[in-house]
Amino acid sequence: MKITSFNPLIVTKDAEAAVKLFEELGFEKQHKIGATENNGVEIVSVRMKDANGFFVDVAHAPDLKQDLSLIRMNVDDFDEALAFLKEHGFHNVKGTDETLDTRSNKSAMIVSPSGFAFDLCQHIKE
Repeated sequence: MKITSFNPLIVTKDAEAAVKLFEELGFEKQHKIGATENNGVEIVSVRMKDANGFFVDVAHAPDLKQDLSLIRMNVDDFDEALAFLKEHGFHNVKGTDETLDTRSNKSAMIVSPSGFAFDLCQHIKE
């Protein structure tokens, strides 16, 4: 398994305010991705980068009760990474092996036994 990117991800119902804050900190929008979960909720994610090469992602989840801070870990082999993390006690927050799949991404929120979480992702190349 190869990690291809590793950065913070903020999931919030007020993404506009979070994006504005990071813009004021010197981050610029790189691109925006939309996805719809199985329950029909649209999640839009904005990737941002600063002049030093640091990245932060901000995802808009309108029905979220409380903001979440995750570590986005993009890998070259999702299944291998998931198996590795499960061996270390991590579990999918949905309680299943359910993933969020788009044309360009496969992801799942995976939580450690102590409570920190990864947004485990694999970029799908066409």
